[in-house]
Amino acid sequence: MTKTFRLTLAQLNATVGALSANAEAARRTWAEARDAGADMVAFPEMFITGYQTQDLVMKPAFAEDAMRAVQALARDCADGPAIGIGAPFLEKGALFNAYFVLEGGRIAAVVKKHHLPNDAVFDEKRLFTPADISGPYRVGPLVIGTPICEDAWHEDVCEAQAESGAQIFLVPNGSPYSRGRHDTRMALMVARVVENGLPLVYLNLVGGQDDQVFDGCSFVLNPGGHLTHLLPGFEEAVVHVDFTETAEGWRAQPGARAPYPDAYERDYHAMVLGTRDYLHKSGFRRALLGLSGGIDSALVATIAADALGPENVHCIMLPSEYTSQHSLEDAAAVARALGCKLDTVPITGPRAAVTEALAPLFAGLAADVTEENIQSRLRGLLLMAVSNKTGAMLLTTGNKSEVAVGYATIYGDMNGGYNPIKDLYKTRVFETCRWRNANHRPWMQGPAGEVIPPRVIDKPPSAELREDQKDEDSLPPYPVLDAILTGLVDRDASVEDLVSEGYARETVKKVEHLLYISEWKRFQSAPGTRLTQRAFWLDRRYPIVNRWRDPS
Repeated sequence: MTKTFRLTLAQLNATVGALSANAEAARRTWAEARDAGADMVAFPEMFITGYQTQDLVMKPAFAEDAMRAVQALARDCADGPAIGIGAPFLEKGALFNAYFVLEGGRIAAVVKKHHLPNDAVFDEKRLFTPADISGPYRVGPLVIGTPICEDAWHEDVCEAQAESGAQIFLVPNGSPYSRGRHDTRMALMVARVVENGLPLVYLNLVGGQDDQVFDGCSFVLNPGGHLTHLLPGFEEAVVHVDFTETAEGWRAQPGARAPYPDAYERDYHAMVLGTRDYLHKSGFRRALLGLSGGIDSALVATIAADALGPENVHCIMLPSEYTSQHSLEDAAAVARALGCKLDTVPITGPRAAVTEALAPLFAGLAADVTEENIQSRLRGLLLMAVSNKTGAMLLTTGNKSEVAVGYATIYGDMNGGYNPIKDLYKTRVFETCRWRNANHRPWMQGPAGEVIPPRVIDKPPSAELREDQKDEDSLPPYPVLDAILTGLVDRDASVEDLVSEGYARETVKKVEHLLYISEWKRFQSAPGTRLTQRAFWLDRRYPIVNRWRDPS
């Protein structure tokens, strides 16, 4: 009789620190797998604790609490499929990133992570002890090797487990989204399959945690690198994968392969999910933002509406004498198209009061950027007051170009708890707005159609803090600025590299200077959705005080 094995994949959204809630989600999914006749249900890396925990996992009381949650899960799920689930393992004073196999009411096996990532957003060498390579374990008729996330990025763990009798690989992951990351994962896992001739299950987390968004996109490969299953991106999914023993070994039977969207949709979905989870996991249900009539705030309002529902997004226009009629009309048009509440709170009265209060101290001094910053800080003050009073989280709206060169006012328009577009360069903001106007998906809670008027996209960007102000008065044109920033930030290019690519040395040096002197602002800025592998925070850690400049 042909041997079979049903493995249920639980691509689920865990919350860091919510041990009971995460364990309860595992119990519900285990019951679903049991009813579907599964032999085992698998959860991603560190699912019990949520991921990434950062230094929280080093607190012994937390790690011990997580281990108790695993033990309770084993007892509660004794009669049914086995469980594979990620959690910390504290043993003789050493802390491991581990994967627990639960069967028959007990912990049947503990697999410990061997390779600890220590780059980009990962600091696992700070947190965990690297373990010796763990051998495979048996569940029913099947011997399973489990390289944990980074373990599968190297050849040795899979090779050792295959040599020790593994018949398939189950790879639990906590791999956050960035552009191009899925292709990298797929290429590496295909390599492991080709090297060892075994099927491989890649199971990833989904959901937002601080700046990171885990995109799911779990998949199953047969020998030869043949894709049999692809789970959806940025959405929870529970999928039953059937394996059959053949003369050539175990093979996954064909299953569903979700569509894989283009880069603009993946970025946008990441921003929507990141915003929703950051607010909901922090205890907020509603968002607030200043809607200026410009493109950045229009995009953030749209992301918020898609994440939370338009009824949970409160927009406020805060005009001054420098605010154009077009901006007033455009802000109203965006709010109307989205179905969000819009209030108008002029800052002329508060600004006059501040001007009068400061007049004795400013006597004899010429007006400069100080007066512009006062306007921005008054807006920030008023928005934070509404946030405090109503319990809505204030979203800040600075794009990556502005965040990079400090084209934002600390304690003013930088006020807020989260920034959905923090890792989106200005030129990409324009294209993302056009993409959203042309596309609507079931996971978007906002309306379909043209929600950002073309005039908002097409007009020259301006902070409107003085007469006839344009961003290009202070900055290079955004296509030039973004190309230089992509070089300096994303590629670590030198000044000479960028000059050789055709950019004026004076312009490159100006952008480099602005980038370095703005580090203190970024240090105090709100977190935002990570879209690239060089986002501002854990990906790029520069000193605040830094006198070095590229001598080339």
